[in-house]
Amino acid sequence: MLMMLLTLLLPVWIGSPSAHAAEKSGAVYIIPVDKPIEQGLGKFMERGFKEAEEMNAGLIVMDINTPGGRVDTAEELGTLIKESPVEIVAFVRGDAASAGSFLALNADKIVMSPGSMIGAAAMVDSTGKHVDDPKLVAFWKSKMQGAAEKSGRDGKIAAGMTDVNMVVEMPEINKTKEKGEIIALSAEEALKVGYADHISNTPEEAAAWLGYSQDDVFTVQRTAAENISTFLTNPVVMTLLLFLGIAGVIIELIVPGFGVPGIVGIVCFVLYFSGNYIAGFAGAETWVLFTVGLIMMILEMFIPSFGILGILGSIALVAGVVRAAYDTSDAFISLGIAFGAALVVIAIVVILFKDRGIWNRFILSDRLSADLGYSSATERKELIGLQGISLTPLRPSGTAMFNGERVDVVSDGDFIPIDTPIIVIKAEGTRIVVQQALPV
Repeated sequence: MLMMLLTLLLPVWIGSPSAHAAEKSGAVYIIPVDKPIEQGLGKFMERGFKEAEEMNAGLIVMDINTPGGRVDTAEELGTLIKESPVEIVAFVRGDAASAGSFLALNADKIVMSPGSMIGAAAMVDSTGKHVDDPKLVAFWKSKMQGAAEKSGRDGKIAAGMTDVNMVVEMPEINKTKEKGEIIALSAEEALKVGYADHISNTPEEAAAWLGYSQDDVFTVQRTAAENISTFLTNPVVMTLLLFLGIAGVIIELIVPGFGVPGIVGIVCFVLYFSGNYIAGFAGAETWVLFTVGLIMMILEMFIPSFGILGILGSIALVAGVVRAAYDTSDAFISLGIAFGAALVVIAIVVILFKDRGIWNRFILSDRLSADLGYSSATERKELIGLQGISLTPLRPSGTAMFNGERVDVVSDGDFIPIDTPIIVIKAEGTRIVVQQALPV
């Protein structure tokens, strides 16, 4: 009788969803990873993880669709994922490329949607060119391989996603990665080689597959400040802001009166520091350094200090810009590019507006010419054409009498004896030029 009862109940028990796993407790937090992996996205993910932990969430779903990004940021986020007390599943919606595949491999489970991809994780530089440095390649390959092996996956496949020189056989999908190739797996291929645990259409389906209720599903949304910060901390945008900031402020200082360059420059610097401040990279000291540096550079233009104020101001300004950035080396590169471009623009502006430059304040450009009403001595134009008599011989200078007035004169080159009739032919300041008068 007992055997008959078990026979009747066994199919029902096996077919029940709770037979595989009882419904798990805790809310489901979906965190979108749908932008390039850089500082702004990293801070957003950190906030999402912290919020999920504080709310005692049961599952975090990383909704991944990213082309990859910074290796250092990915490494930090990998540590965040591994150390999280909350169960984590990576749901690959589109592409988990490059650093995105590293995040997925650090999760407890990987669920992929149909048509998605994971892999293609070779290191590239800012121009998209493959990095050939053996040390860097070996470092990144070891990180990818370690993340895969932690979850019991074949580490050679993860290494083949990074190293173009490896040969990796994947008999499960009848493929062999040859030298010069990089492994990128479709959802179906990833499932066969163990790089995906399930295929689902949505993050909610992935959570349900893991046994979590659909009643408490939350999607972490970016705040407006985080969206702005993500945009402003993009390396290209940061370089552009620094370029406009440097060019605008310096142009306003050396060619005052426009107003617009100065306003644009200050606004760009404020945006640069604000973006990094919101992202959590810049502190109040960066604002202080920048402000002090700018004031010192302004004072250098009006207070003689043998360049001391200018040098100290430049150091403070550069220190503020560099300290505000997430990565010091990137900050120096951005600052160098921006400064070089700004110098070109400043030089052009100086040439075009040379008459309005601040240097004109220190140059006496006014001429005390006669046409402006200035004269170094009393002009005697009234003597021109006047006849008189020489009181002394003119060899060529001497004295003459004109209407009872003694005047110092000079002949036009010829010797003129005493008591000779003369006539004034030219008056240039105190120089009265005469010649012998012809008899009538």
